[in-house]
Parts: sequence; structure tokens; C-alpha cells
Amino acid sequence: MASLLMFVTLLHLITLAVLFIATMEKSWWVWDGTESSDLWYNCRFDNETEAWSCATSEETEWLQAVQVLMVLSVVFSSISFLIFLGQLFTMSKGGLFYLTGVCQAFAGLNSFTAVLIYTLHNKEILQDSQELSSGHFGYCFFLAWVCVPLLLCSGIMYIHLRKRE
Repeated sequence: MASLLMFVTLLHLITLAVLFIATMEKSWWVWDGTESSDLWYNCRFDNETEAWSCATSEETEWLQAVQVLMVLSVVFSSISFLIFLGQLFTMSKGGLFYLTGVCQAFAGLNSFTAVLIYTLHNKEILQDSQELSSGHFGYCFFLAWVCVPLLLCSGIMYIHLRKRE
């Protein structure tokens, strides 16, 4: 039981960290390594100063939806972890972690919806940027996709997890 509990806790913390990185880092769309776009900024690498120059992304309805859903995903996953800790110390023996699992699964659904919107509407989201055909999805986009099954699986694991001595 202790090893399962440690595994679920570690999975939750790793997923939360990856989800936070995917939300805050600057690589959802990349053009040849010299320009990138994320949920918050469009950045260009200046060869003269050898530094990144970033400007706020033009907010479209689709971009705002992705931003809100990714932030909600981080919030629900964080709340889920806090609920888990609270239930771990206050729940009676034999109780199930339903609330923790539902919050974690809801975080997974939020993340899924966000990356799906970004996938389907990246032309509208990146409308003022360079030609999209010369770019590709960045690593944060893929991290967000990786978080979806991890969040859903950990949510299901929490729902089936029963507190023992």
C-alpha cells in the first residue's frame, strides 16, 4: 500500500510540474529556432544582442480559451493534490478518494480541451505571426498532450484508491 501511495503521489507531482511547464514556457509554436510563440508571448531571437525579445501575443478568443483552460488545469490539479493530502490525514479507514480523482480528471479534461483547441485553431491564434508552414509545434505543446493521459489515469487511480492503515 505504501508503494502505491508513493507512486500515485509522485505521478501527481510530476504531472503537475510538467503541466505548469507546458503552461508557462515559451514554445507552443516554433519557427526555425529564431522565433517562438506560446500562450502569452511571441518571442524573437535577436542575433545582435544574442537575447530573446518578447512581445505580448495578440489575444484572440481562441487564445484566451486555451489560456483559461490551461490555467484551470493547473489550478484543478493543484487543488486535487491539496484535497488528497487533506483526505489522506482526515479520511476514515476504507474511504475512497473520489473528490481527488474527480478534480484530477477534470484537470485532464481541461488540458485536453485546451490542446485540442490549439491544434484545430492555431491559424487563428497565430494570425499575425510568420507563415505557419515554416513552423511547427513546440515542446510545450507536446508536454501538454502528454499531461492529458497522465492526468486522466491518475484521476482514475485516485477514484479506485482506498485508504488503508
